Formats: sequence, C-alpha cells, structure tokens
Amino acid sequence: MRKLSMAELGRKSVEEFKQAKKNSIIVVIDNIRSVYNVGSIFRTADAFLIEAICICGYSPTPEHKQMAKTALGATDTVSWIHYNNCVDAVQELKINGYSVFAIEQTDESISLEKFNATEYRKIAVVFGNEVEGVQQAVIEVCDGCIEIPQLGMKHSLNVATAAGVILWKLVEHNFGNKNN
Repeated sequence: MRKLSMAELGRKSVEEFKQAKKNSIIVVIDNIRSVYNVGSIFRTADAFLIEAICICGYSPTPEHKQMAKTALGATDTVSWIHYNNCVDAVQELKINGYSVFAIEQTDESISLEKFNATEYRKIAVVFGNEVEGVQQAVIEVCDGCIEIPQLGMKHSLNVATAAGVILWKLVEHNFGNKNN
C-alpha cells in the first residue's frame, strides 16, 4: 500500500470546482459561534460538492481572518450567502423547492440510518449553535428533523463533525457514479 501523491489525487482547481455539477444540497448554519466550526463546514461542503452554504445570524462569514485555518481555501470554492435570520433563509429555500431538515433531536426526528436522501430532489440541512442547537422557531418552519443516532453518554457531536456525518449520508449514493 502506498499513499497517493497530490498529483495522483486529481483535485479540481477553483475554476473546475465552480464549473462542476454540484449536489443539490444546501447547508444552513444557524448561529454557530466558532469560526473554526464554520471553516470546517466549508471544507466538508467542498469535499462533497455541496451547492452552497447559508450563513445565518451571528455565525462568522468567510471574511473572518481566522476561517482560513480550517477552511483551507474552501471559502473560495463553495458559494455562500448571509441571512440575518435563519427562519428567513429556511422560508426562502422552501419557496425555491428545497425540502429543509433541521439536524436536531426532537420527538419526531428521523434517525439518520432510516433517512433516504434519494426521495428528495433538493435538500437543505440546518445545523445549529454549538450549545443550544437549532432554534425552536427554525425547527417549526422545517419539513422535518434528522437525528444522528449515538450510543454514548453525551448524545451530541461537535457541529462540524455532525455536518461531516450528515453530508456523507446525503451524498453517499453518488460515489458509485464517478461523473462528479
């Protein structure tokens, strides 16, 4: 076994990324306070060819000088828009044909292993604040909630880690198709 070189990985340039067909998935971040979490979510969105990120509330935007530490250039490839209010972002996404799911533990959440992303043409997923999670007002305007099943004591993941788990699940069916 041999580690692949950077040349062998066949990475896209910024321009190739921008021209590539994206997965019809939008990430919505709801008052995430850590610039490093937001930067990590950008990097994950780049890895999975996510369409865009909606940055809501006081979440840091790519202009923040420390975001580059974790985003590693993904803020140059992934499209983003800022909304003052996450409810407004969700309502606009729904008007534009997205099924919107909060990533949250609720009394009616769908366990991730039972969620079938192929049932939806366009999906948006909302990730909430590191301590408070997704705001109740946002949950109320979503089409549903998805929960990551967990076995330990904490019953929560770091938001950037949760984004990686969720986004992989949403795009995993595409990895048999090397046209991406």
